Amino acid sequence: MKLSTSTALKTTFAASLAFTALFSTITVLPNSHAYAAEAIVSAESAPKLPKVQVIATGGTIAGKSVDETSFQNYRAGTLLMEDMVKSLPNKDQIADVSSFQFGNAGSSSYTMQQLSSLSLKVDQALETQDGVVVTTGTDTMEEIAYFLDLTVRSAKPVVVTGSMRPWTVIGSDAQANLYNAIKLAASGKTKYYGTVVMLNDEIHAARDVTKTNATRVDTFETPMTGMLGYIDEQNIRMYRANARALMSADKWATPFDLRTIKSSSMAKVEIAYSYQEAGAGAINGFVEDGAKGIVTAGTGTGGVSKAIGEARAKAIKEKGVIFVSTTRTGSGSNYSSGDGMIAGDSLNAAHARILLQLSLSFSKDFKTIQGWFDTYGSGQVNIPTK
Repeated sequence: MKLSTSTALKTTFAASLAFTALFSTITVLPNSHAYAAEAIVSAESAPKLPKVQVIATGGTIAGKSVDETSFQNYRAGTLLMEDMVKSLPNKDQIADVSSFQFGNAGSSSYTMQQLSSLSLKVDQALETQDGVVVTTGTDTMEEIAYFLDLTVRSAKPVVVTGSMRPWTVIGSDAQANLYNAIKLAASGKTKYYGTVVMLNDEIHAARDVTKTNATRVDTFETPMTGMLGYIDEQNIRMYRANARALMSADKWATPFDLRTIKSSSMAKVEIAYSYQEAGAGAINGFVEDGAKGIVTAGTGTGGVSKAIGEARAKAIKEKGVIFVSTTRTGSGSNYSSGDGMIAGDSLNAAHARILLQLSLSFSKDFKTIQGWFDTYGSGQVNIPTK
């Protein structure tokens, strides 16, 4: 049968459409090799998240409250950091987070020997991590942070955090502090700052920060000079550089390399508090107990009672004890120095004790130790010159 021209054209056009449809169907069929290649390209092009390890030591942040409204009645150092990190939302948006359970106790229960091990662990972690977060109790957080500041060899970010309320209570600051500490460490913004303390969205230098209130969540402050910066959700703002951040790279690391000494041989250093008619008993007792260094928390700009002054002079002359003079007022600089006595600058007594203990553990020479206080212990900012 012979088709008309019109019918033939229609038939040819229909066949063409059918072939096109079939070809289109074939070309869009899933291809496993194509998808595999696309996945590889996608994986390679995706930015790698910074690696941050959370090293946990316990404290209130790991506390379990009696019930959800028990703000003060709780057991510190109860929860494991692995579980705490797992429960944080959106952490995969800021860092590749891992955890290490160093301990689970209150901050004041740790010995200086244990803190030496903690410092070495932080450096070990920083060999593979981009930053480290250390969680501690807040009672002696400032001392632990300053110890890490003076001993960690890596210039990568080290952020110390904790909380004033336990993890399991309503309105806890624990989750926000941990999340923001991880975010800060991952950002790299505190590289070369040394160890910093981050709570309540505020960033403080370990050397200067202190706990100012027993219960409030905004307890940590840097007297006079103020915080380094703060965190507003995605915005991390650094507004001040501390002395560590401005040191040249070849002078950044302190002389206090814990790998070169036995942690069990760290020098014994104590603190003597001066007040109206303070007696000599504390100084005499510390010296008899083997103290190689004593920090005085004096009145005003560092003054001490007559009895303490006489006991100090005797300890320096007869036993070679080194003293550091600080003020008990909470802020302000101290310039009192002399034979066997070093000015503590703006260090509070607790911080000065950490620096003096490390100094005496690495040297017995007064001039050398005094020089370390004037450089690595100083908060004074000097702009590097070529």
